[in-house]
Amino acid sequence: MMIHSLALPPSDTEVDAWLAVLTAAAAADLPQLPPPSRVEVAGRLRVTPVRGRPVLWTAGENGSRDGGDGVAGLLLFTEEGNTHTAFLDVLTVRPGARRRGVGTALWERVREELLAHGRTSVAAMLDLGGPGQAFAEAMGFENVLPMAWYTRELPADVPVPAPATPGYELLTWHGLVPAAWAPAAAAAHAAMEDAPTGDMDERIQTWTPERLHALQQVVLDRGGEMITVAAVTPGGEVAAYTEIVLPDPEGTSAVQYDTVVVPAHRGHGLGRAVKAHMAAQAAARHPRLRRIATTVADENGPMRAVNEALGYRRERGVGIYQIKL
Repeated sequence: MMIHSLALPPSDTEVDAWLAVLTAAAAADLPQLPPPSRVEVAGRLRVTPVRGRPVLWTAGENGSRDGGDGVAGLLLFTEEGNTHTAFLDVLTVRPGARRRGVGTALWERVREELLAHGRTSVAAMLDLGGPGQAFAEAMGFENVLPMAWYTRELPADVPVPAPATPGYELLTWHGLVPAAWAPAAAAAHAAMEDAPTGDMDERIQTWTPERLHALQQVVLDRGGEMITVAAVTPGGEVAAYTEIVLPDPEGTSAVQYDTVVVPAHRGHGLGRAVKAHMAAQAAARHPRLRRIATTVADENGPMRAVNEALGYRRERGVGIYQIKL
């Protein structure tokens, strides 16, 4: 078994080989979900995240560099306060190559990289009940933040109207948040600090307009589309917002990113309002869109209640798994 490091950005052949591994694994492990999109996979491999430095590996037999057996992608955080930890974005083995030591070989290479850069922990998001959980626990990972995927099908069988929001205006922004609203939007993002994080080593970063725009630009550079719906006050404050990303604008799936209501504005139905308005906007703009998925921590009861009221249903359990090195 040969483990190869990929140069950045990877070639078309390397992207296709990576996609083939992910597609085969998804068909075996999560057959109920749409297959991975090449637009999304290529974007994630070729556009460097703002938050750190990616390292990519492939595993192949007989010295092959095509990565036909397995792939692994690691993000070494470069943000201040997080240079002690990292995120394992993917470690996947093609079903036909499992139980041959491919995953273990990839993990050992990942672990060497982590130790070489002084990292004392690494985390990954894993589906519960599948081969990923079993493998991670065998390596010593622990679930430090139990979560679940919730999905809403479109078009909805029973449309959910957006609650009235007297005193607030609902605005929709496509792509980057307008510069005039960026400071207020960044301030609202800071309310994420009270979201559950379990025992994760990763620390929440300070939000600035520049950081907000940089993270949104990565989504666009990767070929995706981002839509933000915000409830704003007459005084120019962003009281609540929600974000949705279509990794492949021509695909049928979207991912709900953050949904936040600033503490001073809670209790007015703004969370339900922005999410309901978002679903309507996204469905109108993208007629092919069939599902919106989002993760919520098990201990985040208020957001789970909002999702249930809007027609989201629990799809499968996931967790943030972490290991101390």
